[in-house]
Amino acid sequence: MNLFFFALIILFCGSLAVLLLRKTSLLTLVGTSTTLLATLLSGYSALKVLLSGQSLSLSLPWPVPGGEFSLLLDPLAAFFVLPISLLSLFCALYAGPYMAHDGQTRSLIPHWFFYNLMVLAMLLVVTASNAVLFLSVWELMTISSFFLVAWDHHREDVRKAAWLYLLAAHLGMVLLMALFIYAGSYCDGFKFSDFSQLANLPFGSASLIYLLALFGFGTKAGLFPLHIWLPNAHPAAPSHVSALMSGVLIKTGLYGILRIITFLPPAPAWWGWLMVILGATGALYGISLAIQQRDIKRCLAYSTVENIGIMFLGFGFGMVATATGHPTIALLSYAGGMLHLWNHALFKGVMFLGAGILAHATGTRDMNRMGGLLRRMPLTGLLWIGGSLAIGALPPFNGLISEWLIYLGLAQAGMTLEGYVALAPLLLFGLLGLVGALALVTFTRLIGICLLGEPRSSVAADAHDAAPAMLISMGVLLTGCLLIGVYPQGALQLLSTPLSQISHLPVGNDIIHTVVPLGKWGLLLLGSLAALGGLLLWVRHLRPQVQGATWGCGYRFPTVRMSYTGDGYAEFASRHLLPETMRPQVSGGKVSGIFPAPAARTQQSTDPVLIKILHPLFETLAESCLWLHRLQHGKMPIYLVYIFVASVVLMGWSLWAGGHGGG
Repeated sequence: MNLFFFALIILFCGSLAVLLLRKTSLLTLVGTSTTLLATLLSGYSALKVLLSGQSLSLSLPWPVPGGEFSLLLDPLAAFFVLPISLLSLFCALYAGPYMAHDGQTRSLIPHWFFYNLMVLAMLLVVTASNAVLFLSVWELMTISSFFLVAWDHHREDVRKAAWLYLLAAHLGMVLLMALFIYAGSYCDGFKFSDFSQLANLPFGSASLIYLLALFGFGTKAGLFPLHIWLPNAHPAAPSHVSALMSGVLIKTGLYGILRIITFLPPAPAWWGWLMVILGATGALYGISLAIQQRDIKRCLAYSTVENIGIMFLGFGFGMVATATGHPTIALLSYAGGMLHLWNHALFKGVMFLGAGILAHATGTRDMNRMGGLLRRMPLTGLLWIGGSLAIGALPPFNGLISEWLIYLGLAQAGMTLEGYVALAPLLLFGLLGLVGALALVTFTRLIGICLLGEPRSSVAADAHDAAPAMLISMGVLLTGCLLIGVYPQGALQLLSTPLSQISHLPVGNDIIHTVVPLGKWGLLLLGSLAALGGLLLWVRHLRPQVQGATWGCGYRFPTVRMSYTGDGYAEFASRHLLPETMRPQVSGGKVSGIFPAPAARTQQSTDPVLIKILHPLFETLAESCLWLHRLQHGKMPIYLVYIFVASVVLMGWSLWAGGHGGG
């Protein structure tokens, strides 16, 4: 625990040290170095706990009412500390060259200050064992990430995205405060060690705490329909911040839910079914909107909504299986959800870092202005293709392993249960398959439109590959995707202790053995691909190369306007698979006559939950509260009258309450 605490001190001191520096190169060196050293120490501590199964703790005096600086690095906390440390390390390495251009025109002090604070806060969130400390560092995590999202605050869309994130985060914070106040009043204290008394709660009170946790933490996690901040905040933030928020910060919401569930009495089936329904709906909703986006980072943000939905589906169905007495199905579902959490941190890190390189090289996030980048940026392109294969759950990468476990759990439930009850997991199995199919369309679209064909703009034609540090960050994360894909049993062995902690079930070797064949087939496929690639390179070396334009189907004078756009590629799926309310809004493009005049066609994809439900709701609430403006006269005597009346009322209530209590 001393190493972990030393890592926290390094991050805190590093965030203060950058305030004293002015030179950009020195700022970058100090900011990067402190993060690298601290995350190496915290990651090592987490790995040690996962291997040994032993918990580490630390308690220091903290003069705050009800608070205590108490940390607990148990297997569940270590399960989250490890991806936080790994992704924070490589995002910091990536940030140096990525932020170099901004460093020429503005100070990078705020960036490195808030970046180190955000990493520090995330590590504290998943190890805090006191409710007051937890809420304090939770708020620190929100504020620091808010300022990073608002880095390009000179742009109006960035400011709006940052404020929406802050609003959603604080609405969730209200629910969390209610949760911990209620739990603390029942347990007569705010230590997590005292929260074991929550296991004696009556059913109604336990359900209330569960719902507060689900929606309070679910807001941060991007759980549907509380996801509304996520598709705007991730594109607005710098790409390494987007990778960190998508890969690990939103997972702190999942941590909070899992931690609270470990305190509560055994979960009834409907708790799990609620999580399953929200997760499955979010998975389908997220990927349905991802397939329509032209902004590559916005596309990846909606893909995060999809993957969070898959995790909630796995955890929720694990709760259902536990409540109905099917331990093997529960372990499969829990293991799939937990492994997908790690997998998503890896491949979404690759994708967001790659998207940042493409946007940095072309000056745009619009895929329709890219094209032909694989030839100009071969290393970035190959790494991005690998990340797309991983996120699309294709072998030999890791995405297949975690989703396979969830598929197995649903399939076994469908074969084990009887009657109409067996229909639900089979329907979920089909829905997950549909989500996977749409994910393949989404990421083949990203690869095809951004990387292949001819450049669609002059900036795409002049693009070049990124700095080595940025490529190394992507390469190491993709290597992690590949390692889990060909050796999944190693990852599952690390997960066995936290898996047992949240499922309350013994974890045997049966779960691990289910993925060993996938690893062997993945290794065989990897070897075959390597041999095929070597053969193609050898043939290319022997034969002279003739370069020319992309084949234009016999047309002698093709232009880039004749190639597929991202909108056209996804038109069939969005038009025939999605309900009308989720289809993109198309305007213009109509032609008439033998010799039609030039026509313009625009297509816009919006979030129906935000635009059609929440915007009207908040506008109605705002209008209904306009009468409160009558109380704002701007005159000091009137405000003093308000204070006097409020004081009299409070004194009267106190006297009445005291007399009532004495009687």
